[in-house]
Amino acid sequence: MSGTDGSEAYDGDDAHDDHAGRAPEGPRANGGGGPDHPHRPPRIPTPRTSVEDGGLPLPAVPDREQGEDVQGMRENLRESLRQDLDRLGELAGTVSPAPEPAHPVLKSLLGAWALAACSAEETAAVEAHLGACGTCADEARRLREAVGLLQRPDSLDLDPGLRTRVLERCLERRPPRIPVPEWALAYDAETARLDALLQDFGDSEWHAPVRLRWFGDEGARNRRTTVAGVIAHLLAVDGLVAAALGLDDPLEEGDAPAPPQERTERYWRDAHFPPTRSVRGPWREQTHAVVRTVSFTQGTGLLGVSYGGFELPLRDALVDRAFECWVHAEDIADAVDYPYEPPAPRHLRGMIELAVRMLPGALAQRRRAGLAAPGGESRHLVAAGRPGRSVRLEIEGRGGGEWLVPLDSPAAVGSAEHQVAHVALDDVEFCRLAAGHVSPREAAAGQAGDQGAIGDVLSAVASLSRL
Repeated sequence: MSGTDGSEAYDGDDAHDDHAGRAPEGPRANGGGGPDHPHRPPRIPTPRTSVEDGGLPLPAVPDREQGEDVQGMRENLRESLRQDLDRLGELAGTVSPAPEPAHPVLKSLLGAWALAACSAEETAAVEAHLGACGTCADEARRLREAVGLLQRPDSLDLDPGLRTRVLERCLERRPPRIPVPEWALAYDAETARLDALLQDFGDSEWHAPVRLRWFGDEGARNRRTTVAGVIAHLLAVDGLVAAALGLDDPLEEGDAPAPPQERTERYWRDAHFPPTRSVRGPWREQTHAVVRTVSFTQGTGLLGVSYGGFELPLRDALVDRAFECWVHAEDIADAVDYPYEPPAPRHLRGMIELAVRMLPGALAQRRRAGLAAPGGESRHLVAAGRPGRSVRLEIEGRGGGEWLVPLDSPAAVGSAEHQVAHVALDDVEFCRLAAGHVSPREAAAGQAGDQGAIGDVLSAVASLSRL
């Protein structure tokens, strides 16, 4: 028994020795230990040798010098490629096209299609579907209209003149039981427009800086304040009209009212704190009370309103207050970078007519102060009851017209026979000159004739401005 075991072990060892130095065969060739030797580590095969190192012959390369058919080989290669492409084309023809997306899928893409957010394939599929499905076509049209509203090129803010147009339309259908006088309509409209501008202001807008500008005897002047300070200024000066009507005066001055600038400075000085948004309420109530009072008392148009140094009839005073309300509303709109339209043409024309009627008096006052040229020889004609020199003032625009402004006396009447100059201005530009927002040199659009007379008239227009 022991000899048999030894011979088997010996034979195995001889077999191992006999195969030494040769490549393994069978399972060991793959690196495994094999069933006979489970504990032998696997062997890693050596890397393959290249064709150049193996001693085998290389593929034949056509030799141009020996005249081998290179062109024929190229033709064979092209033919082989052509056959391969034809075969690929046949295989592509056998592939079925992608199925069209289902109706729910296409319907879910309508929103993205309306916003132009679909891919080219999705857009083509949706548009092909819209031609066959009426329900989706209606939905797509509504979505496109909604997208158009989201991308409007103009502002979505309400037109400041909307209130006036709505009221005019309503009054055409049903006249008011107690109508507002014609001469008070401009004041009613301009205060309403300014109040609409102030409606959505926050604290930052109410404290935005505003520069008030006007012309004095020494030239251009200005005053810094805030949006709330401008409304306080309007409240103080409108108090002159309120006091003339027997309403409460915010300053309670008594029988001798001060000029507008002094009233404003006093109101700003006596306030416990700088004006805030709380000033809007008293100003709005005061404007409503003025309009309501003149509507109930129709015969008050000739009632005098004292401005301290001069007096105006109530009908002219309300036009003057409408003009200043519009001018300062533009100041506020510029301070908060908001667009603001000029008044309606008929209201604008009333403001221009008032300024033209005040021009002869302003010219005479400047002449007495030595700021304008003297009347000259034509003063004798005026004294004799004959018309003196005049300047033709042409105001262009929907609120404009033509006027002959007498140069020599406030009591004179302008005459075309004695016209010495002609000056033309835009209607809004004329109003801004009267507000002191542009200088006389910058205002005239066209002028001809006596340059001295033109300069006196334009400077007199600018002298109508005040704080």
